[in-house]
Amino acid sequence: MTQNSRLANFPISFFAMVMGLSGLTIAWEKAQHVYALNLPINLLLTTITTTTFVILIMVYGFKLLNYRDQVQKELRHPIKLNFFPTISISLILLSVIFLSLNTTVSQYLWVCGSSLHLMFTLYVVNSWIHHEHYEIHHLNPAWFIPAVGNVLVPIAGVPLGYLDVSWFFFSIGMIFWIILLTIIFYRVLFHNPIQDRLLPTMFILIAPPAVGFISYMKLAVEIDTFARLLYFISLFFTLLLFAQISRFIKLKFFLSWWAYSFPIAAITVASLRMFDITSNHIYSYIGLFLLTVLTFVVGLLLVRTLSAILRKDICIEE
Repeated sequence: MTQNSRLANFPISFFAMVMGLSGLTIAWEKAQHVYALNLPINLLLTTITTTTFVILIMVYGFKLLNYRDQVQKELRHPIKLNFFPTISISLILLSVIFLSLNTTVSQYLWVCGSSLHLMFTLYVVNSWIHHEHYEIHHLNPAWFIPAVGNVLVPIAGVPLGYLDVSWFFFSIGMIFWIILLTIIFYRVLFHNPIQDRLLPTMFILIAPPAVGFISYMKLAVEIDTFARLLYFISLFFTLLLFAQISRFIKLKFFLSWWAYSFPIAAITVASLRMFDITSNHIYSYIGLFLLTVLTFVVGLLLVRTLSAILRKDICIEE
């Protein structure tokens, strides 16, 4: 009965792990490309990331089969709803990882991930528009995930030959980034502070402009004013949040801590890409520093998550 109860309370937010692990894998792959290295770490990280995704999708599949009412409850939840697209984003990120390993596998992952993410976007945005239960205190940066997550699509979409489709998804992500960024700052400045459990999601502010920069460089190729604008906005948000590190260190561990990982990975890859384009070594130093931080953070998150699982602090009724 205890095991069944834990399965019923298995949270959709677990898929943020795959986003963090994928970000780490892509960051190390980019670093090795930039510095002409050939370390065996890529295959190891790819295996860990893929295995984690397969395990999580199987467990959540069992939950769907046995506790459909609990899944529907999460779909109706004003905060948990926004974590369902982490499944499609995980597929898109895996397509980026497999791009250099197997183009056919990458294409299948990209098509499945992009199609699923579009469906999630339509579902969530429709829910926002025709809502009956959303309040301002429900809003947090995790709301970026469904709509703004579309900016990830061009990273593998352009190399696979889907240029116009990539522009379509990029455009959706950018316009919703501007809309939601405005609303989130209104919520943060003029309403009650975000509760501790969700405070790590503030790091998600880094991801849209950083990923937007990476995607835009796939679409536009040459760096321009808009590209620089995206990169430096993401760098500013990184500095802003790192300046508050003492506040985040004091927080109790929740699965929401995984919100630290992917945004740091995004600005890491963006910085290494800036170095690759401009040959300015300041971006190299920034990229290497962030890669070190990212590796430490993901390692810490894996240890803390495993520890929480063993203590049975996760998958319990809230």
